[in-house]
Amino acid sequence: MEFYYRCSDCGRELAAKEIQYLCPHCASVSQPGEFQRGVLETVIAREHLIALARRKPFQVADWLVYALPDKGKAYPVGRTPLISPLHLQRQLGFTQLFLKNDGANPSGSLKDRASQLVAAQAIHHGQSTVVLASTGNAGSAMACAGAALGLKVLLFVPATAPKAKLLQAILYGATVIPIRGTYDEAFRLSIEYTQHFGGVNRNTAYNPLTIEGKKTVALEIYMQLGGQAPDIVFIPVGDGVIYAGVYKGFSDLQAAGLIEKLPQLVVVQAEGSNAIAQAYRTGQYRALQRANTGADSIAVASPANGRLAIKYLRASAGWCVEVSEAEIAAAQLQLTHEAGIFCEPAAAAVWAGFIKESKKLDPNKKIVVLLTGIGFKDLASAEKLVQIPVAIEPNLKEVIRQCPFLVK
Repeated sequence: MEFYYRCSDCGRELAAKEIQYLCPHCASVSQPGEFQRGVLETVIAREHLIALARRKPFQVADWLVYALPDKGKAYPVGRTPLISPLHLQRQLGFTQLFLKNDGANPSGSLKDRASQLVAAQAIHHGQSTVVLASTGNAGSAMACAGAALGLKVLLFVPATAPKAKLLQAILYGATVIPIRGTYDEAFRLSIEYTQHFGGVNRNTAYNPLTIEGKKTVALEIYMQLGGQAPDIVFIPVGDGVIYAGVYKGFSDLQAAGLIEKLPQLVVVQAEGSNAIAQAYRTGQYRALQRANTGADSIAVASPANGRLAIKYLRASAGWCVEVSEAEIAAAQLQLTHEAGIFCEPAAAAVWAGFIKESKKLDPNKKIVVLLTGIGFKDLASAEKLVQIPVAIEPNLKEVIRQCPFLVK
């Protein structure tokens, strides 16, 4: 597919014949302590999008800028369920409430979508190594893609990342390098590595295909709603790349003439990691001193895609919601107890955001809550929410003593 890149800050256009990262001009004027400048948007000609809209049946892979290796069969990403949570719908009075469960992807998170396209990019350009920084999900997703498609993966992670995510990446065969520092420091180190030693850098927003790959979740929602866009989508936000990916998917559908208007896209952030929400309020694109949240997947002090996310936030007439750690924990329990979905804290934060805003919303609107990762990736967080019962002797009297509520 023919496409090109456009700087989201200055509008410069860059050819896509070679791998591109940031706009060289805008990246060079970025200042310490501010959001990264020069993130590239992937642009597909409108006439090509219109042609795609005429293809029957609608195939998500057709909308990607690189052909998927083995047509996606070796690393089958997407087609995750759009759930109608009947109990929650009735309890809350929202009859068109949906949960998009991207924890059902191969490595257990939405990050598989970006990794699939970056893997396709690497193979297209004859590269055998992919390098990245991650708090866990992007790393395990890229490691999964590498194992499936024969690519080497080098992963820089904060040593504080959840153990399950590190084990997952190691089991997939990635070279994992924990550092005594933050995600932002791991991000910087991974870029230094590729500048010196080569390989494709998959860093979120730094490689524009991380945004482009994530747009497939919006295309799937459109398909699963019978060729319609929702009215509102709640999205977890750390770096802002998932948010931009969702926007890009619906924007492409709009440009193709398949939907009339964009959904309102809602930014949900943890109170202790709210750089984008703060920037949206103040107009000052400043990094936090430190991100402080147990929802590690959205724990970002200096969001690499903050500027573009805010641009898209305004374009979609969305808004920001900030949730507390207590609200995230309560949301995680509610989803498991009342919808049968065990998601990680970053995904639970989105549900907490919806609950916080629900009284302000029209219950007849078509609303999608995007759940981005499975809970088994961070069992340490789940262990803080519940206790495993003490073992008893194997007789009915002990059962009744331990659980008197079972006897009516």
